[in-house]
Amino acid sequence: MTVRVVLADDQALLRKGFRMILEAEEGIEIVGEAADGSDAVRLVELYRPDVVLMDVRMPVLDGIEATRAITTSAAGNETRVLILTTFDLDEYAFSALRAGASGFLLKDVPPTELVGAIRTVARGDAVVSPRVTRRLLEEYSDKLPDLSSGGNGPSGEDAHPALAQLTEREREVLLAVADGLSNAEIAERLYVSEATVKSHVGRLLAKLGLRDRVQAVVFAFQSGLVRPT
Repeated sequence: MTVRVVLADDQALLRKGFRMILEAEEGIEIVGEAADGSDAVRLVELYRPDVVLMDVRMPVLDGIEATRAITTSAAGNETRVLILTTFDLDEYAFSALRAGASGFLLKDVPPTELVGAIRTVARGDAVVSPRVTRRLLEEYSDKLPDLSSGGNGPSGEDAHPALAQLTEREREVLLAVADGLSNAEIAERLYVSEATVKSHVGRLLAKLGLRDRVQAVVFAFQSGLVRPT
């Protein structure tokens, strides 16, 4: 399968560098380049790419708002956004995850990791490790919206009835994902196979209306099911 990519960065030199790396790879096609977020949204509507490699800080419309526009549009079911950032603990990166991005990469990522991340996101998976997501959430926990009626009201199932749809095992898996465990580590903890864990993750994402395990971690914190320690 050919992965169709849009490059969105206001620095032409960086776009050229990414294009050179990606066009050298079999099965990856660059279908468009955008110098700002507004243009990125337009190109997504026009080409329906598999992945947008999105810079955070851009003129006209920044990467966060562009990500939100893409993931909430009709193209959102087809196009995944991979955020480019400078620092691994970046408030903008966290905001992009909340806006629907499937992960983020540092701009100095090695070419092999860049290519691998794009292929991973195109398959519908996330490329931010749960541990990194947890660090982001803990760093910016005070910026999470309070979904528990002023901090003293209901949380968990009371605040999020969708949690009641989960089986006991699916809830265990969600907690393990939020704890930063990989599928292999969850399988070891629960004494099941990795394939079983993957199935549980898929079902709980569907029940909660989430795109990937990154959003599952965010949801676990936002719902009050898990609190930063």
